[in-house]
Amino acid sequence: MPAQIRHVVMLTCPSCGTTLYLDGTRLENAGASGEMHDAPALFGIGDSVQLDRARIDILGHARFSYGRGWWDEYWGQNEKQTGCWISVDEGDVVLQYPIPRKRWPQLSARPRLGLPFMYDGKDFAVTEIDVAECVALRGAFGEVLEIGETYRFFNAEGSDGALLSGEFWDGGESWFVGYWHDPFEVTVEKVSA
Repeated sequence: MPAQIRHVVMLTCPSCGTTLYLDGTRLENAGASGEMHDAPALFGIGDSVQLDRARIDILGHARFSYGRGWWDEYWGQNEKQTGCWISVDEGDVVLQYPIPRKRWPQLSARPRLGLPFMYDGKDFAVTEIDVAECVALRGAFGEVLEIGETYRFFNAEGSDGALLSGEFWDGGESWFVGYWHDPFEVTVEKVSA
């Protein structure tokens, strides 16, 4: 099995638009992949993206709506085959890695704008709280996503410029941490057509 797909648990068929996911040893149908309307993009599935010292191979593209707009998230893997997300929203680019469950932040209060807290020895403050809906999927992913699923999320900025994100949905949550990158300093090796 190619190293690049060892961590893939979900993929979309570009021909029929069906989304499939791996459940143990069985391949299951997750439904449709949604409508991915064309829009200008810095990179796409199959491209290799350089963000500072990290080189990320893009395997999947997800689009999320938050009512008044949308943003794109690209799932990829770095040189060590570690899965990560690159989010692009109105030209802003952030690279984030999942935080292992045992290291998730423990907040003493429900997130609200401006809430200060400590995580991993750094000061953070909540800068954004919203709800998003997954509206389209293309490619392969290291986790199962579902069209129409909604997520409550918040973002917090760290004193060192880090971005900490918490995502919550019925029956689950995920945490991610990473850094913003200047879109003019993103280097892309175009492999996509």
